[in-house]
Amino acid sequence: VLGALHPEATPMAIALITGLAILVAVDAALSTGRLDAITISLPPVLRVSSNRAASLPVTIANPDQAGLPLRFALGLPEEIAGAREEMEVLLPAGASQARFEWPFTPLKRGNFRLRHAFLETISRMGFWSVRSSTPVMCELRVYPSVLAERRSLAALFLNRGAFGIHAQRQIGKGRDFEKLREYSPGDGYDEIHWKATARRGHPVTKVFQIERTQEVYVIIDASRLSGRAAGRVAASGPGVDSIEARDRAAEPTLLERFITSALILAQAAEKHGDLFGLLTFTDRVGTFLRAKSGQQHYGACRDALYTLHSQDITPDFDEICSFIRGRLRRRALLIFLTSLDDPVLAENFIQNMGLLAGQHLVLVNMIKPSGVDPLFTRNDVAGIDDIYRHLGGHLRWQDLRELEKTLQRRGVRFSLLENEKLATELVSQYFSVKQRQLI
Repeated sequence: VLGALHPEATPMAIALITGLAILVAVDAALSTGRLDAITISLPPVLRVSSNRAASLPVTIANPDQAGLPLRFALGLPEEIAGAREEMEVLLPAGASQARFEWPFTPLKRGNFRLRHAFLETISRMGFWSVRSSTPVMCELRVYPSVLAERRSLAALFLNRGAFGIHAQRQIGKGRDFEKLREYSPGDGYDEIHWKATARRGHPVTKVFQIERTQEVYVIIDASRLSGRAAGRVAASGPGVDSIEARDRAAEPTLLERFITSALILAQAAEKHGDLFGLLTFTDRVGTFLRAKSGQQHYGACRDALYTLHSQDITPDFDEICSFIRGRLRRRALLIFLTSLDDPVLAENFIQNMGLLAGQHLVLVNMIKPSGVDPLFTRNDVAGIDDIYRHLGGHLRWQDLRELEKTLQRRGVRFSLLENEKLATELVSQYFSVKQRQLI
C-alpha cells in the first residue's frame, strides 16, 4: 500500500515484501519436522462396555522437553462417539511426556482398532500451522453392558431381608449316586442295587444325593431373524447428544438382548455352583464352549459373544441338533434363544426337538414381536386400520400358542417373553429348574 501511494517508496516496499517472503519460507523450512520427535502411546488393549462412558489414557512423549501447544485428535470409528472432536494440550517445558484422558462412549459392542492420531502446532515464528498424522496401535474391546440387567435382578442375588435367594426345600431325592446301604423296610424296588444284592446274598439299597453341579447351556441363534430390532434402549454419556448417535444406539437387536441375557444367566449359574456352557449357530455351529465354571471361563464366554453379529442366513436346526446329540452325553439344561415366528422354521424346529427332549431338559425362549397380542388386550384403536392390525397380531399370537402346545407335547417348554423381562425370566426359569430338580 505504501508503494502504491508513494512511488518513491516502491523500492523499499518491494524489499520489505521480499524480506517477509524469505522469513516465511525460512519459518516453513525450520518447522517442517517440528512434530517428528513427538510420539503418541495408547494402551494396546482397552476393555469397555457399550453405551457407558469411558476414557482412553493418552501419553505424548516429547524428547526435546520444549514447551509446545498442541491440538490433538483421534481417528475414531463411527461406532465410537467422542466427547469432542479435538483437544488442546500443552506440553510443559522440561517434561519428557504428558498424560491426559480422552473421553468417549462406545455405541456398539465389537472389536475396534485405533490406527491414527493427529497433531497440530504453530510453527517456530508463528506463520504456519504444522500438522502430522502419527500411527498408533490400540484395540478397543467393547463388551455388552449388563449393568442395567444386573440392577433389575439385584434382589435375586441378595441374601438378606424379604428378598433375594434363601434356602428352600428342594423337591426330589436327587439323581447322583452316593453310596450303598442295607435294605430297610419300605425301600422301593427301583432303589435296590440288584448286582450288589446278588453278590452279598441279601438286599442292598442305593442312596442318592441331590446334584450340586449341573450343566447349563445357552444356545443362541445368530441367523437372519436375530438381526431384527427388539426395542429402544436409551444411551447416555459423552458423545451421544447428536441425533445420529442416539439413533445408532437406540435400536438393540434381538441378538443384543440374547447376548446380555446369556451373560446374566452365566453369572447366576456361577453363583449357584453350576457349570455354564455356550453355543452359537446360524446354518452351522459357530462357537461351542463346554460347560465350566470360574471367572476365566466367564471371560472366555464374554470374549466369544462380544464380536458375535447376526448373519443373513437361514438357521439349520438339523445341524445344531445333530451337533448337540454328538457332543453332550450328560443330561443338561438347554436354553434356546431364538425366533420361531417363521412357520417353516418352526416346523423344522419341532421335528428336531423330539430327539433332544428325550435326553436333555429343553427350554425355548423367544422375545414377543411387537404387536403380537391377544385380541381385546389393547385400547389404542383409532380407526379401521388399527382393527385389522390388531387382528393380524392376534392371528400371529394364536400361531405361537399352537406352537407352544405342540412343543409341550414333545416335552419342550416354550415361552414368549417381553423384551424388558428376558433376563429376569431366564434366571427365574433356571431357579425353578434348580428347585424342582428337573435335570
